This record gives sequence, C-alpha cells and structure tokens, in this order.
Amino acid sequence: MEIGAYSFGDTQLNPDGSPRSTSEAVRNLFEAIVHADQAGLDYFGVGEHHTTSMPASSPGALIAAAAAATRQIKLGSAASIIGTDDPVRVFQQFATADAVSGGGRIEITAGRGSSAETFPLFGYDMADYDQLYAEKLDLLMTINHHNSEYVTWSGSVRPTLDKLAVVPRPVNGQIPIWLATGGNAGSSARAGQLGLPISYGIIGGAPHRFAPLAQLYRATAAKAGHTDANIQVSVAALGLIAPTKKEALERFYPGWHNLNIEMGRLRGWPAPDKRAYLAQAEAPGAYYIGDPDAVAERIVHLHGYMGHMRHSLQTDIGGLPHEHFLESLTLLATEVKPRVERLLSAK
Repeated sequence: MEIGAYSFGDTQLNPDGSPRSTSEAVRNLFEAIVHADQAGLDYFGVGEHHTTSMPASSPGALIAAAAAATRQIKLGSAASIIGTDDPVRVFQQFATADAVSGGGRIEITAGRGSSAETFPLFGYDMADYDQLYAEKLDLLMTINHHNSEYVTWSGSVRPTLDKLAVVPRPVNGQIPIWLATGGNAGSSARAGQLGLPISYGIIGGAPHRFAPLAQLYRATAAKAGHTDANIQVSVAALGLIAPTKKEALERFYPGWHNLNIEMGRLRGWPAPDKRAYLAQAEAPGAYYIGDPDAVAERIVHLHGYMGHMRHSLQTDIGGLPHEHFLESLTLLATEVKPRVERLLSAK
C-alpha cells in the first residue's frame, strides 16, 4: 500500500492568534513536500482551496515546483476543482509538471469541490454545478486520452476545440486522472462507468461505512467492462503522528478547533466540541491520530473493508506548528509505512 499526505496549505498563527502571511504558508508547503520525498513517503497531494487559512489555490504551480525539487515521490492534486477551472489549462499545468519530473510521477485528481468559494471567484453559477463538472471532466479525459496534440471537443460550458494543439503532452502519453468524492454514491458510479480510479475523502463518521461505496464503484466498473489496473481506490483522511498518542491528540486539537471555527463561519458548521474530536480520534472514528503503531493498525483495519491501495493524511490544519507537521511526515514515512507493510504481508 502507498502511504502519503495531502494539504491545502496552512497559514501559521502569531502568538496573539492573528494569521501570518499566506506566502509563508505556500513556502512551508513546498518545504513539506520536499521533506516528504526525502523521508520516503509514496505520495503527496496538493488540494485546491481559496481561503486565507488554506491558500494552496494553484495546485499545478506547486506540483510543478515540487517536481523539480523531488526525485521519487508521486505528486498530484487533491483535488483540482474542475467545474470552475479550465480543463485545458489544468492539463497543461500538470503535463508541464510531468515533463519537469521526468515522467510518471504526476497525477490529477478531479473534484467537484465541497465549498462554494470558487464559483463567485471565477464567475460561475452554482446552479450549473453538475453540468460544469460533467462536461469539464469529459473535456479533461478527452485531452488526456487523445493520441496527438490536436484535440477536438464540443460542449456547452466552454468554447469548442477544433483540432487545436494542447501542449505539452505527458512523457508517457497520459497522466493518471482520479475522481475525488466525499462519499456521494453517484460519484462512485460515475468513476466506475468511466474506468477512473477513485479517491474517497473521509473526514467524519466511521471510515468502514464507505465500503459499500467502494463495492458499488468496483461493481459498476466491472459492468462497464473496466477490469484494468485503473480500477483503484484511495483514501484521504485527517490525522497526525507523534511519538505518543497523548502528544498527537494535544498537537492536533488546537488546529482542529481553529478550522472548525472558521468552517462554522463559512459553511454553517456547528461549534467544535472536544468530545466529538476525541470520539473521532478513537476507532472506528475518521481521524488517524496517534503513535505509529496505533495509526498503522487502523490503516490496515480499514484496508480489510476498502481494499484501498493508498492512504494519505492531512495534518496541517488550523495553524499547526510547522515543525509538528514535518515530524508527522517523517514518522508516517519511516515508522507507519513499514508497519503497514508488515501487517499487510502477515494477513
């Protein structure tokens, strides 16, 4: 199983609680990706967000920079908000990163987006949410699957392409495209019908309850005739690794509290409750917070339900001190990853 991390960027806080610069947050994220590569993680994803606390608004730019500074790690978006972006530009940005990396390490994860910030920012109407995503995902796949630079496509949400060059082309012909979902059954079926690998973002509840969605995905893919290596499942969740579980819980809670306060203001979430936090940090909750042994055991436990081939964690939220993020990445690569491998090989 691949073990990785993902981030939307995390703006640090001053001692008085005021935010530091978003440019510092981007530099910290770049440093973290390079650190993850050196530590031996398999994957790092950069998610698209457009808030002052999570300012990784341009995954393609960060991935291209990181591609030049890393050697082994797979890099991807987690996710790119396809509905409010231009798939031509998204493809070009990631194909550029693929060229910089030497080929074979770059992925795109296409998401619809769980927030509404991108719609007013880029001049779209939320009423067109589903149509925008469906047509733009089709365009992204058309470009990726095309056997030459000259692409033809037509739809209703952007101008037609009539044998226009979309360059550069990926080193190995195509870039892996994943479909991201937060647990929508229709998205699982869509990914299966299209033959795309699927990434489940599990940020609450009991992760093993996503197993029926993974079963739906695989069954739909098989019915559509997709039985190749593209039929894969990954899981993205919240979590932090520390030498002891007590340290992990204490380190993650302030950022979790800060994030929930902000999301309450932006999206109407309820006030954060520490009892809910502690409940989610214990099995079968959704947070992978603890020492390396505990986190590895929980990842392997979920694998028994999901059969997933990648498990990645988002750690840097709510102003988490950067040194704690880097330590968690190190432990994830050097302690959790080998434990997961041993536990899976013993099954």
